[in-house]
Amino acid sequence: MNRSYPIELLSFRRTFALLILLVVLPSAGLSGFGVVAIVNERAAVEKRIEVAWTGRLELLGQKLLAQLQESHAEVSGDGLAIIAPDSSRITDLGFRIQGDQIETADAKLKLALRAGLPDFPSVPDQPFFFSVSNQHGTFLLAVIRTDGEVRGARLSPAALNQLLQSLSPPAPATQEVVRFELAPVKHDTAESLVGKLVSEAREAALGGRVLAKNPLPPPLQDFQLLAVPVKGDPVAHASTRNRAAYGILLGVFYLTLGIGVGLTARALYREARLSRLKTDFVSLVSHELRTPLTSIRMFIETLALGRVKDAAQTQEVLKTLARETERLSDLIERVLDWARIESGRKTYHRQTLEAQALIDATVAAFRAQRLDANVQVSCELEPNLPALEVDREAITGALLNLMQNAFKYSGQDKRIAVRARSEPHGVAIDVEDNGPGIAPRERKRIFERFYRVDSLLTRQTEGSGLGLSIAQRIVEAHGGKISVKSELGRGSCFTIHLPSGTGQSEATA
Repeated sequence: MNRSYPIELLSFRRTFALLILLVVLPSAGLSGFGVVAIVNERAAVEKRIEVAWTGRLELLGQKLLAQLQESHAEVSGDGLAIIAPDSSRITDLGFRIQGDQIETADAKLKLALRAGLPDFPSVPDQPFFFSVSNQHGTFLLAVIRTDGEVRGARLSPAALNQLLQSLSPPAPATQEVVRFELAPVKHDTAESLVGKLVSEAREAALGGRVLAKNPLPPPLQDFQLLAVPVKGDPVAHASTRNRAAYGILLGVFYLTLGIGVGLTARALYREARLSRLKTDFVSLVSHELRTPLTSIRMFIETLALGRVKDAAQTQEVLKTLARETERLSDLIERVLDWARIESGRKTYHRQTLEAQALIDATVAAFRAQRLDANVQVSCELEPNLPALEVDREAITGALLNLMQNAFKYSGQDKRIAVRARSEPHGVAIDVEDNGPGIAPRERKRIFERFYRVDSLLTRQTEGSGLGLSIAQRIVEAHGGKISVKSELGRGSCFTIHLPSGTGQSEATA
């Protein structure tokens, strides 16, 4: 009993596994493509910004060199002072060189000059600008030869940066807000990969991203112009915005995908279960048909062979044949009725009927079918029940089905109570039994096609699993509904709620 429908389950599992495979592979490829697209887009943004600002840096470098060439020198006692065209001083420390002697207050500058002292040309009336870079530091210097000695000065980075800001034109509104800086060129060293990553992380933590670089021409080749963003990193901003948009789209995609997979899996499972139920239904109907047919054939053979001599026995056999024939006819009619409802060909001929007359006819039909049964049937009907606009045969059949179920699924002491009461918009008809009750997890499924509660009592009781489903469809076609209240060990109560008033005389389900 543990594997009651292995074929359907196997088919469902294979189909679901194929569905997951066909969903996971494209979604993984889409995710990878999105990551690559974001990385490439970030590189494209960096390249675009770098190209735009590199061009501006080249123009700014040319202006800076022109400003330096237009500057004039003022010889002082401690060295040299360089005055820019705007009358601002751009040097901060002077020095003197006479032969091999270097006089300066900066020890590092002195060591740098001693290690990398160039062969200065004769510049009688204009300063000569150059850069020095070695292990002692990187300096931007200006010198002039006068009276047989060299006087020079170190250019102030702060003064040069201020000069750069005054030389730079205002940026367009569509571009990033940046500041221009003059910084030493960092030469590649034999640094390990881990060291490089640590250096890059330190630079990112201490300062903003450099949007573009432009080295100055010789003899200022040890310095470069930088474009540094003022209000955050535009590349990171653009990338974060793109990542957020992609993340939202990807989240919506996976949410939709998950919902779709869930609904598809649910549909596949329901189809697999429905296939099993249909298989069980065919087997059950075949068994139900075979039982009365076997009885009918056996009794007909008994009569044909003349084995029944007594008239009373003959009458009993004929009654049994009639009962089995009626049972067979009811089963076939139920299957055909279900088929008509499912195909939408069920037609209802409505007429105005008193609720009490409808219930009395149902109870009378039930008692006629259970003449020899030991069952107590009680009726409690409120007076002045409103009239109903219903199909007499259809509603009677639905009520009779509930009463037959109450009879079949009750215990030895069978008691059925039929009650009717008025509601604000119609009539409620209760059919209550004293059976074993229905478990809470089964109550929502008992109205499904072919479904039967799995218990010892149901396995020993005839049924096709269509009665409640047909009754529900009939009641819903009349604008009503069926509800159930049940407690294990205390029986069940099925209630049909039917609206009152007038309606169409004929309707199709």
